[in-house]
Amino acid sequence: MIKLVIAEDDPQIAEIQRRFVERIDGFEVVGIAHTLDDARDLIEVLQPQLILLDNQFPSGTGLELLRELRASEVGSDVILITAAKEVDTLKTAMRQGIFDYILKPLVFERLNASLQRYVEHVGRLQQMSSLAQSDVDGLLASPTNAEPVKPSRLPKGIDGITLDKVREVMLATESGLNAEEVGQQIGASRTTARRYLEYLVAEDEFSAQVSYGTIGRPERRYFRA
Repeated sequence: MIKLVIAEDDPQIAEIQRRFVERIDGFEVVGIAHTLDDARDLIEVLQPQLILLDNQFPSGTGLELLRELRASEVGSDVILITAAKEVDTLKTAMRQGIFDYILKPLVFERLNASLQRYVEHVGRLQQMSSLAQSDVDGLLASPTNAEPVKPSRLPKGIDGITLDKVREVMLATESGLNAEEVGQQIGASRTTARRYLEYLVAEDEFSAQVSYGTIGRPERRYFRA
């Protein structure tokens, strides 16, 4: 199992990332940090093989933490997951040796592709006793040469951005919500919200129960799994 730490200041987004990782074989989330100081402590104590690192924190940036890790010769690999679309941010991250750079909002298919590629990368390194140029070329090949992950892998009528909004709304409630309440929070109709909720139920991310109101009308309410 590859030990993985999530460093993300938003607890809801961190929970989404945790659930995504748990759906992918070969990885174990051993810690979640919501601050840079907590991330430093977790990395020092747990020594994860891989870090899913946000860039913007209230007390600094993930790139600053990454610079510290490299200066201290910490061997953890890093996938930067960020909303930063500036080219300079990408350049800095690449100079500091990130394994991958994923833009928010995070889509499961993109993270899955990155982690599967990481497993292959680790496997190649473990099997090598000496290097040939072809081995080096394979290890250092740009991720852009890989087949792109297309949003169309989601079912027709399911948009990745809206799906993440529904997840965030559901993860923020303890008592459950119906489709109309979710729709109001994401700015969509009840029908649209229900379509996304039913998709997430089918993916075992959430559960649904039928309840009856004061006038006996059945209602589906959705809950965190």
